[in-house]
Amino acid sequence: MLDKMLYNTVLCQTYSPCGKYLIAGNIYGHIAVFDLDAILHPVIELLTPDYNKPKHLHLLENKTQICSLATTDNFLIVGTVNEISGWDWKAVVQSKLSKPAWTIKISNQLKIDETDVNSLWFNKEENKIYAGCGDNKVYVYNLEDGRRLNTFDGHKDFIHSIHGRGKQLISAGEDGLVMLWDTRMGKSHNKLEPHKKANISRPEIGKWIGSVALDEDWIVCGGGPRLALWHQRSLDAVMVFDIPDRGIHVSFFHEDCIVAGGAAKHLYQLSYSGEVKVELPVSATTVYSAELRTSPNKLLAIAGSSPEIDICTSFKYRDQVLHFR
Repeated sequence: MLDKMLYNTVLCQTYSPCGKYLIAGNIYGHIAVFDLDAILHPVIELLTPDYNKPKHLHLLENKTQICSLATTDNFLIVGTVNEISGWDWKAVVQSKLSKPAWTIKISNQLKIDETDVNSLWFNKEENKIYAGCGDNKVYVYNLEDGRRLNTFDGHKDFIHSIHGRGKQLISAGEDGLVMLWDTRMGKSHNKLEPHKKANISRPEIGKWIGSVALDEDWIVCGGGPRLALWHQRSLDAVMVFDIPDRGIHVSFFHEDCIVAGGAAKHLYQLSYSGEVKVELPVSATTVYSAELRTSPNKLLAIAGSSPEIDICTSFKYRDQVLHFR
């Protein structure tokens, strides 16, 4: 019998609040729980051949793909198809996963059967979860009672990525739009269309934007169009990065650098001026998730279209490979 886990694709990852566990979700509805202490600091006498495999492997009841993950102090938040669920962290690290503490049903407005929750952002100050979905909307929910507080409507196709900072949210989608939102008003106040810039556009790949992130003064985004750095106020593209990718799915800011990856042989660390500071080889043919932990120590987990997850304790090389199977 064919082992489908050999063809695993990991779409999302997150860390537990304590930093001890790495959580990864795949397209088959599995949640893998890796014990990072045991993996990074093994007791040699107790080492087994399975030390780099999940401590627990949970399968959701509905077996739908896990599209997105987010962490709060109390809950692991899981975005799947048509719903967002929260599990108490104590339940997640048990050998058998109990029913979720709460579930929010996505009642989409396009009358489509399935709405993927493609991207989640948790606003800790407001205790709100923002969900970028396959029905072209961003939904805002109060985690106290699960009420939908707002709907951000403006994309013409499904949303790939959202990210927030303070009172601002940014979203990017299949329609090629990058939209900036004021979370207090629920209205878009600016937008980018990278595919309309000749030096950024790559029509042979598409106009879709696979990843977007906000910094205090900057926006970084890419997808079909090349990865580019934009000034947030002027909306000028100040740097277009020359990396050999066939589509960007990951981008974020870290310590005056940009981390990016996708359909490429490496994950890249780039300076704002365009210098490639690090080319990190990856196991996945396409990277869909790169999750950085800074406490209790620095750790980067890289996952995508592979059953292997690369672990780096520095940004110079790959320390270990975890097996999601």
